[in-house]
This record gives sequence, structure tokens and C-alpha cells, in this order.
Amino acid sequence: MLNIIWPVFIIISYLYAICIGKVPEINNSIFESCKSAVDLSITFLGTMCLWTGIMQIAKKTTLINKLTNVLKPIMKILFPDIDKNNLAYQEISMNMVANILGLGNAATPLGLKAMKTMQKTNTKKDTLTNSMAMFIIINTASIQLIPTTVIAIRSSLGSTNPTAIIIPVWIATICAAIAGIISAKILMKKY
Repeated sequence: MLNIIWPVFIIISYLYAICIGKVPEINNSIFESCKSAVDLSITFLGTMCLWTGIMQIAKKTTLINKLTNVLKPIMKILFPDIDKNNLAYQEISMNMVANILGLGNAATPLGLKAMKTMQKTNTKKDTLTNSMAMFIIINTASIQLIPTTVIAIRSSLGSTNPTAIIIPVWIATICAAIAGIISAKILMKKY
């Protein structure tokens, strides 16, 4: 569907620019946008490499085990049907730690790995388990102490105070997580 919508938007925009005589501005904005996209991608690539490396180092130390132990009481409530000795349990914990630390780019591969591990034990391969659904909700809400990706974006765009969004991010992500978890728990009991 998006394969149709985006080209239609582009064609309509370009035709409108021709009608009002703004073709040079459109062309300039296209090239400026391309330059901005490349700059932003390079910024993200550096950030992602840094934090993915830090998570790999943390995996090899006892830090992840300590943080996983801190999360155990919460994990028992959120994922009651996953055994604490299961590999998925550790992968989910690592993903949550990465999200809490604001390492969204490093959390993504960990989250994908956890979903694959949970899918292996799923008896209905075409249906999400309750744990898989809860994991998606936790990842979507993504409670973060330090929203590094947003700070990197604000910094690359020239913000004078890129960290000013930390408290609003805390409030928004905590509210989203609470609403999502409560909704999921209610719906899990119904269905």
C-alpha cells in the first residue's frame, strides 16, 4: 500500500510545484534532504556501533547477570509462563536492560533474538503467545533512563539543549508501559 501512497504524494507535490512555479525550490529541498539523511544515518551508525559494542562487553561480564537479577521480580509478573532458566528469559532481560539504558539500537538485535527463541517453543507458529505479546508491548513502550537516540537526533539537528527531553521521555514511556501492561494483562485473562 505504501508503494502506492508515497509515489502518489511525490507526483502530486511535484505537479503542484510546477503549477505554482516552485520547481527550483523542490529540487533544492530534495538534495538538501538527501544530504541531511546521509548525515543523520552516519550519526546513528556511530551511536549504534558504540552501544552495540558496549552491550557485547557487558554480556561478557557479570553486569548483565546483576541487572537481570534486579529485573527478576518484574519478569516473573510480566512473563509468568517463561522458565527463569530458559534462554529467552535472559535474552528478554538483556533487551529490557538495553532499552532502559536508552540503547534502542543495541536492543533491537537482542529483541529479535528473544522473539526467535520464544517462537521455537511456540506450539501455534502462526499465533503469538502471551509472553510474545507482552514482550512486544514492553519494547514498544521502551522505558528509558537516557534516550540516547533522541538526544543524538536533537544534537545532530543543532539543538542548544538536546537533553531537555529526558523527564518528558520518562513520563511518556512509563505511562505507555503501564497502560500497555495493564491492557495486555486484562486481555490475556479474557482471551
